[in-house]
Amino acid sequence: MNTSFFGELLTSITEQGRALLDAGRGRNGEVPLVDLCEALLSGRGEASGVALAGEVLSIYQQLDGERKLSFFLSLRDHFGADLDKVRETSAALNDAPEDMTLLRRLHSVSEPRRQELIRRLNLAPGGTKALVAMRSDLLDF
Repeated sequence: MNTSFFGELLTSITEQGRALLDAGRGRNGEVPLVDLCEALLSGRGEASGVALAGEVLSIYQQLDGERKLSFFLSLRDHFGADLDKVRETSAALNDAPEDMTLLRRLHSVSEPRRQELIRRLNLAPGGTKALVAMRSDLLDF
């Protein structure tokens, strides 16, 4: 295969990801960071997901301390597990403790959404390094 084909393909994917980001910007050109995180979790596709993850990390790095703390509080408050689903599945498992399907479902629904967000952020170029820096910020708070 021709390497220019792959180069053109990657360029096309990057441009489409940027177009998605630009389409969601407000009047002042900014998209709230939490909204970008929601979009990243919505699973629009791997290529646009990498672009969104990079955008989230880039915006986060530009935040001051107060806004970083606000972002972490949003992650705590809005990206946790769905407690209604946890209660419902737990009750069903109490009624049928031998049902391994329910046990797997309980495991799945009890995972906070922020865990998947972190996995997706890690896919961005430099994602691991950025996440380690975010962890350092969080520990400082």
